[in-house]
Amino acid sequence: MSTPYPFTALVGQDDLRLALLLNAVSPAVGGVLVRGEKGTAKSTAVRALSALLPEVPVVAGCRFSCDPVAPDPNCPDGPHDSGGATARPARMVELPVGASEDRLVGALDIERALAEGVKAFEPGLLADAHRGILYVDEVNLLHDHLVDLLLDAAAMGASYVEREGVSVRHAARFLLVGTMNPEEGELRPQLLDRFGLTVEVAASRETDQRVEVVRRRLAYDDDPEGFAGRWAEDEAALRERVVAARALLPRVTLGDGALRQIAATCAAFEVDGMRADIVMARTATALAAWAGRTDVESEDVRQAALLALPHRRRRNPFDAPGLDEDKLDETLEEAREDEAPEPDGTPEPPEGDDDPDGGGPDGGGPGGGQPPADGPDSPELPSQNQGPEAEETSAPQEPVPAPGGASGEQQAVRAAEPFRTKMLSVPGIGEGAAGRRSRARTEHGRTTGSRRPRGALTKLHLAATVQAAAPHQKARGRSGAGLVVRRDDLRQATREGREGNLVLFVVDASGSMAARQRMSAVKGAVLSLLLDAYQRRDKVGLVTFRGKDAEVALPPTSSVDAAAARLESLPSGGRTPLAAGLLKAHDVLRIERLRDAARRPLVVVVTDGRATGGVEPVARAGRAARLFAAEGVACVVVDCESGYVRLGLAGQLAGELGGTAVTLDELRADSIAGLVKDVQGTRGGSTSRRAA
Repeated sequence: MSTPYPFTALVGQDDLRLALLLNAVSPAVGGVLVRGEKGTAKSTAVRALSALLPEVPVVAGCRFSCDPVAPDPNCPDGPHDSGGATARPARMVELPVGASEDRLVGALDIERALAEGVKAFEPGLLADAHRGILYVDEVNLLHDHLVDLLLDAAAMGASYVEREGVSVRHAARFLLVGTMNPEEGELRPQLLDRFGLTVEVAASRETDQRVEVVRRRLAYDDDPEGFAGRWAEDEAALRERVVAARALLPRVTLGDGALRQIAATCAAFEVDGMRADIVMARTATALAAWAGRTDVESEDVRQAALLALPHRRRRNPFDAPGLDEDKLDETLEEAREDEAPEPDGTPEPPEGDDDPDGGGPDGGGPGGGQPPADGPDSPELPSQNQGPEAEETSAPQEPVPAPGGASGEQQAVRAAEPFRTKMLSVPGIGEGAAGRRSRARTEHGRTTGSRRPRGALTKLHLAATVQAAAPHQKARGRSGAGLVVRRDDLRQATREGREGNLVLFVVDASGSMAARQRMSAVKGAVLSLLLDAYQRRDKVGLVTFRGKDAEVALPPTSSVDAAAARLESLPSGGRTPLAAGLLKAHDVLRIERLRDAARRPLVVVVTDGRATGGVEPVARAGRAARLFAAEGVACVVVDCESGYVRLGLAGQLAGELGGTAVTLDELRADSIAGLVKDVQGTRGGSTSRRAA
């Protein structure tokens, strides 16, 4: 095993190092999620942490790392006697993104089953990580079925395995550490909340610090052991401090004043549930122990909030994590004032008179000199917390003339407030890329059955194979303990997971769609569906049409936030080349089908149905629409027509597409989500059967 990079040799990243050390002091804090761009030493820091953890006392020979003082009564290797205790270094177990379910939770020992004919359980990574660190690099790319198993184990502190004739339960309490690049997608809220703390990391923009990073890294690559030796004394000192803080932790007092500040802070930032309060309390206690104190101070609460709350207060996946530190200081100050006794003769101010945005210029509260938790990104936090009302007061941009002599192009309007959509899924079972939307046969997922292999065997279903071979053992002359297995006995495991889909938005940006209120509502609806696609790992594309032609504003991509940015800046004006927009979308689907034939598409056309560009615009639009109907592509038309007199052109377009239309007034969560699901049920059946 190669020598790990020393933890004390890391340059900068103060918040990251503090969060990891607090979990080393108090594993009950609940782990760390490290978010940041690539190349910021996320993985290096996590791997270096394990060397600072104290040794773990275990029962000798126990594969599940039972504590000799209090062994697990349900341990599969038990019961354990009082003797045979030993100590080993704390483990850091890495969970690969592409790991199988068997590798994570364990499974039947195939070697012993085939060679000896006995059932024996082979532990997985959850057993290896018990009382240590479970590290998931690129945790946001983890398959859904693995996320579910991880959530269950983290919530219960145990892993339950019921499969292939094996019934096992074993303890699985671990420090969960994950790293991720937000550009590649976000985490499910359930998994996000399981991480006690979160840290944003970014590369330093200071020349001297970057030079020192390169210098140290080159020195480590040239001589890892020699480099580690130069930092051995600092590593030993830090390890001793962790041990001392752990010993002090039980004596730290969390007073009522600190508890009131914690509760007031969580309430002020409107975090969901009570886990944030508990994590903040544990983090503040660990901070006091790390500082060598037995009392939790206000500054401990403040720092705990900066680490424990940013990822819990997000209201949609495109919001960057962060806290308004001025608001945090005001909240802490108000909690202290509420606790303090009221002076005689001083009337208490009536409720509702305080202006949270009109406090003193210093923002109140303690912590002067405390560095921002989010490093270089912190200057952006105030604007992120001002909300859409503040952004709408900015000065409007000057209109830009539309090209080609068309009517004037209007400035881009802001999207209305997005809303939550229902689960949109394609019926049947596909075979697309792993995702979080529709049912699919996948390489990694829950085992749903078995079949005879067609071609090469890839996933052996052991129980079915043994069952197929067992009746023939006498006829095959079996004499020993081993099982006689032939090719005809082999069974392929069939597994079911979830796939991602291609959601292609075709948006009318012509003059007939230029009413600001309508465009704002349309953008809000499309943004809502983008948010859903973001969480479910879909690919999305954006085609817009106006003036004389259509363009691919965003080719199909997994970076859904890029689509949201293009949508937000989309201007409008000019004629309505509907046929060009549909043909461009059809061309996008054709090319994408060559690249990824298994990914099933859903086309969302946002228009009022008018067609005014080119020769015979209505007839050309009808012919283009019928291409989608002929190929069985699921389509929905968002009817943006307004006014007392309605022509119903969007409904006609939907009929030619073989889809369904919904009016702009119906463009809310229940109606649009239900509609798309119905459309997929009627038009997606043939596609699903072909994929199946």
